[in-house]
Amino acid sequence: MTAPHETEALTAIFRRLIENYGPISLAHYMGESNARYYAGKDPLGEDGDFITAPEISQMFGELIGLWLADMWINAGRPEEVHYVELGPGRGTLAQDALRAMRRYGLEPSVHFVEGSTALKAIQLEAVPQAYWHDDLSTLPMYGPLLIVGNEFLDALPVRQLVRTEAGWRERMVGWQDGRLLPVIGTMPMDAALRAEQRPDLRGTPDGTIVETSPAAAAVVYEIAGRLIDQGGAALLIDYGYDEPRTGSTLQAVRAHMKVDPFALPGEADLTAHVDFHALSNAALSRGCRWLGTVEQGRFLRNLGIEARAEALAKVAPEHAEAIHSACTRLTAEGQMGALFKVLGLAAPNWPDGAGF
Repeated sequence: MTAPHETEALTAIFRRLIENYGPISLAHYMGESNARYYAGKDPLGEDGDFITAPEISQMFGELIGLWLADMWINAGRPEEVHYVELGPGRGTLAQDALRAMRRYGLEPSVHFVEGSTALKAIQLEAVPQAYWHDDLSTLPMYGPLLIVGNEFLDALPVRQLVRTEAGWRERMVGWQDGRLLPVIGTMPMDAALRAEQRPDLRGTPDGTIVETSPAAAAVVYEIAGRLIDQGGAALLIDYGYDEPRTGSTLQAVRAHMKVDPFALPGEADLTAHVDFHALSNAALSRGCRWLGTVEQGRFLRNLGIEARAEALAKVAPEHAEAIHSACTRLTAEGQMGALFKVLGLAAPNWPDGAGF
């Protein structure tokens, strides 16, 4: 028999919690909602809620694999190397990347950081040799790590602070008029936004929202520490920005359409734009090498995606239009090319990476 807490609507759970204890943090709301959302479904593909770059074209994963192989070769081909993917979806990126790596003699052990039971089953079919982890703490403590995270950081919980007449306050989630909605908390939060860290916030008007993701910063900080201790490199790819900014970027997607983030907790994919400026600072604060942050389109073009598209089109001319359309979707400024960014990290003694 299914336990009651597994079937009860998350809206009802949040309502009871808020009525008994007061508004909850946006980070709490987002974390619980996405945990429920990812726990029992495959959200990817035309029949799901969204499509990621590896599902658009094999070229994406192949170029990621070639980038990692190039780093490994230039680092002297170290042994006992591990491929680590954060949130590997259906395993499509890993399949394409590992195939490309093998062409250059790189055959790492494979480790997936995944919390979704439904997706683990699909990943097992795609990459049966993989090892699964709930978080980074159980990854091997020896040997270089080749880490990839594509559309992983955007789903981690965010906090939002809003400027009011009384100072900075946290944006919370409350229950009013029979629905969940954002409300302003009462606890002063001015100390969380020190002037030396965000001088751009001086003189901002009431209603200004600042968004942070301590969870994403913690992940990158841990990755940086692992790279320093063990060697290796990382590519973190997501939609976001690389200069400090203000405003809420919280959004919800269901069936490829944007919906109210507070209407269907646990039934829609909740995400927020990634602050790559903050994440690069988190890595640098630990002594890790920051290779750069560039637009996805520029990164893929620098790695030769257009030449790869031409080669694939010649081999399969009947699919040429679809191949070139996928290339455009991944690289064009008006599509994924500019909105998505690529953050590169490497161990201090590892080489520079191509594409940056």
